[in-house]
Amino acid sequence: MVVVSLEAWDDVWRRNQHLVAGLLQSDPQLRVLFVEPAADPLHAATTGGRPKRGRDLRRAPALPDIEPGQLWLYEPTKWLPRRMDQRLDHRWAATVGRAAHRIGLHAPRLWVNSPSGAHVLAQTGWPALYDITDDWLAAHRSPAEHQRLAREEVYLLEHCDEVVVCSPSLRRSKHPRRVTLIPNAVDVELYRIPHGRPDDLPSGPYAVYVGTLHTDRLDVGLCEATARALGADGRLVLVGPELLSPHERVRLETAGAVLLGRRHHTAVPAYLQHAEVLVVPHLVNAFTESLDPIKAYEYAAVGRPVVTTPVAGFRELADGRVTVIEGAQFPAAVRRALAGPSPGPTSPRLPVPSWGDRVEQMRIVLERLSSR
Repeated sequence: MVVVSLEAWDDVWRRNQHLVAGLLQSDPQLRVLFVEPAADPLHAATTGGRPKRGRDLRRAPALPDIEPGQLWLYEPTKWLPRRMDQRLDHRWAATVGRAAHRIGLHAPRLWVNSPSGAHVLAQTGWPALYDITDDWLAAHRSPAEHQRLAREEVYLLEHCDEVVVCSPSLRRSKHPRRVTLIPNAVDVELYRIPHGRPDDLPSGPYAVYVGTLHTDRLDVGLCEATARALGADGRLVLVGPELLSPHERVRLETAGAVLLGRRHHTAVPAYLQHAEVLVVPHLVNAFTESLDPIKAYEYAAVGRPVVTTPVAGFRELADGRVTVIEGAQFPAAVRRALAGPSPGPTSPRLPVPSWGDRVEQMRIVLERLSSR
């Protein structure tokens, strides 16, 4: 199987990694080429980052219950922007096909998560699954990028044999021949094992947000207002990969927020278990409405109080510990939660789905794909 992913295979595990790892563990005969986003040295150089080439084709790091050689990673290099290289996507898709052949995958199934996978499908004709996890057509993008994404999605919906979505909103908005709903989940066992308090947390009470810091989802202004509202009564702690501008980071830190950056996925439960309150300061718009936030399952698994804006994935939680509140009242609600009595040790009141459940659902879809 070839998986064209929106994210790299790293230590911050997301949906793709949980599902692919589970499928590999359950089937020792399965071999996967996991295609990561291309490294972009020119973009890195012009935005203050460190230019680097892609790591090309390589074996994945050792993982429990996965044999060496079952999982391969491929990170190509994007040397020029699309406006300067009209055939960039065509050549990129050809390199994916060559990487698959190099490891002996001559007639694989194709699992597309990134819309750019449409170019791989167009070149290869491999039996294909489109796993839609975000409605990128609802996100704020340049007109040229929006048009490109729209073309890629139309092609995928018309030519993929199977279409999977992660949220009811996506199921309603996408209208291909067949749509299978497979929501997200959590590693239940990992999140229910007691973990010690992380050493890098600020002293005193804190409210924590766990997730990628990206302005497609995160309301930076609301985070800034919340950090200021807490004052000396507590701290707002943001844990996760940072995709913010330097100006946005300065705004948050000046307001008193603590940005800890990315953490290994096995370390995340500790930050949640010791928080007085968990927060979801998300934007409320068409894009966030399409999501099935993994943090909804992570937060539920640790059983701490939650304050959230009225976003999909949290509005529906039938749990008295979840406060759903509009953005204007959000900072005060977080402050009240921190000022109240400590919630003490808590445990989930409702069953929480595990990634094992979702792996089995995806396996059934992939078996249908194989039969084609």
